[in-house]
Amino acid sequence: MAPPLSYRPKPGEIPTTPGVYRFRDENSRVLYVGKAKNLRARLSNYFAPLRTLHERTRRMVTTASSVEWTVVGSDIEALQLEYTWIKEFDPPFNVKFRDDKTYPYMAITLGDEAPRVLVTRNPRIKGAKYFGPYPKIWAVHDTIDLMIKAFPIRTCSDSSYKRATQSGKPCFPGQIGRCGGPCSGKVTLEEHRAMVNDFISFMAGNDRRFVTDATKKMKEAAAAQDYESAARYRDRLQALEAVLEKSAVVLNDSVDADLFGVEHDELSAAVQQFLVRGGRIRGVRSWTVDKELDLSTAELVDSILQRAYDGAATEVPKEVIVPELPEDAAELETWLAEIRGKGRVKLKTAQRGEKAALMQTANVNAKNALQLYKMRRTADFVARSQALTDIQEAIGMEQAPLRIECYDVSHLSGTNIVASMVVFEDGLARKDHYRRFSIPSSTDDTDSIYQVLTRRLAYLREPETVEPTVDPTTDEVVADDVKRKKFAYPPQLLIVDGGQPQVQAAQRALVESGRTDIQLVGMAKRLEEIWLPDNDYPVILPRNSEALFLLQRARDEAHRFAITYQRTKRKRDIASVLTEIPGLGPARVKALLVHFGSVAAMRDATPDDIAAVKGVGPALAQTIADTLSSRAGANSR
Repeated sequence: MAPPLSYRPKPGEIPTTPGVYRFRDENSRVLYVGKAKNLRARLSNYFAPLRTLHERTRRMVTTASSVEWTVVGSDIEALQLEYTWIKEFDPPFNVKFRDDKTYPYMAITLGDEAPRVLVTRNPRIKGAKYFGPYPKIWAVHDTIDLMIKAFPIRTCSDSSYKRATQSGKPCFPGQIGRCGGPCSGKVTLEEHRAMVNDFISFMAGNDRRFVTDATKKMKEAAAAQDYESAARYRDRLQALEAVLEKSAVVLNDSVDADLFGVEHDELSAAVQQFLVRGGRIRGVRSWTVDKELDLSTAELVDSILQRAYDGAATEVPKEVIVPELPEDAAELETWLAEIRGKGRVKLKTAQRGEKAALMQTANVNAKNALQLYKMRRTADFVARSQALTDIQEAIGMEQAPLRIECYDVSHLSGTNIVASMVVFEDGLARKDHYRRFSIPSSTDDTDSIYQVLTRRLAYLREPETVEPTVDPTTDEVVADDVKRKKFAYPPQLLIVDGGQPQVQAAQRALVESGRTDIQLVGMAKRLEEIWLPDNDYPVILPRNSEALFLLQRARDEAHRFAITYQRTKRKRDIASVLTEIPGLGPARVKALLVHFGSVAAMRDATPDDIAAVKGVGPALAQTIADTLSSRAGANSR
């Protein structure tokens, strides 16, 4: 590795114009590609004092041995060049997309003499019109089966079409009425092309016109007693309505938009893309992202949009709705408009109304996808084994930590202090071994950690129960089985949520308990650093390592378990205080809880605020306020 920042250029050497920069290592491998409206201003951020940089940014600039830049004429050119270089060099510190899915599309081959509809995963068929992507391949087949009943366009292969054209006999779909028959002359190529155009128009969102038309013709045929034609129109109408039922109406009929829900943590992100055409969700796509540098949601959006419209089969809509607008939103709009090829593209956020509600749905799906992604990595046996081995090597343990215990503390402004203990054995959560702790009083989080671990470690000093095992054939004792309580199993690795202060507090509890066989680490959430006792520098695990994913899962589970218990205690305490007040029954207590959420909020409220709750009059509101005030005074003494 080169000496830290020895390659730093002089400030006067860096231009102030738009451009794209590349960090390279000593082997000339491109580590990171970025763009800037002002190269000098952007690069100066990387060459700030190392202690002020985010840990992963610091690792990137200290790994690099050179930086180079290319000046371009405009911000949009910088965006395009960055996009090209990221694809060409695949830099390890740029965002990594982990989309292992090739989504199925519905494609109409408009370049053919007689266009056909097919299911494909190839997004680059020349002259084809695409719809989707669909989450499952059966969803595409179901849609095509219904659409063919309304618009009987060609579905046969090119070889079948050529053979039918030469013989003059319709192909099999034509024989069973699932194709108009352009191959055998049942319909002309012009009539078939018209049906294809109607097919595309319906799928693109212009659907109500066809439903209205089919309904009108069915009634006219029935009135004329042409029942055979009426039946055909009826079947067509039913097929159209069945397709519409499968596409949920979420927005106004005129809305064409893509919505991107994003959920991310320090290392990973999940993206959920909803394709809305004609106010209906016509396609859904999701993928995961691995992050190397610390990126905000707005910065992630930049990379996500480049990924989403990289050779996409689906056209760019008029609106692209994202959680946060990136700094170069205007340049992205120009770039997307060039891809779309017609009209402007508006990049925006959804603040209220139906679009905001749909965006919330996309975000919920992204959150679930991120949890699933992390759980699958943890659940894989090979991955778990590798994670335990990596942890062993990273922190210098003699053996892999087959039992891991992780602790977290939760409180609300110093009240209702609780802690959690979660257990992972062989890399899997053992929920039957979880424990919760109530802490009557504490000075701070480090004191809480010390108290909890002192109480937990005391159980390891309890004598073990020895029970004899008897041979049923001879009634003789053949072995002595040691029976342990679940709480008495010692961990090989003990994790506390926090940095050096929390680790020192936990170490004091371990020393006082006489346990020298338990490895202790702290996990600082902000930078995902691993702190060891009596070590001035943290251990930094690779961001994609299975070890870090396992430790993250243990830490997040401890946090979830602690805060769930803390909320339960808080609700119980609120209810117990309120039920002591004369005149308050269960219904009124529930209404007050819903309205204020906590006793603390109610203490700050005036009697008039309390009287605003349904079912609480002025006199009862004054009683509640006086009772809570006196209770607060008693607690402060």
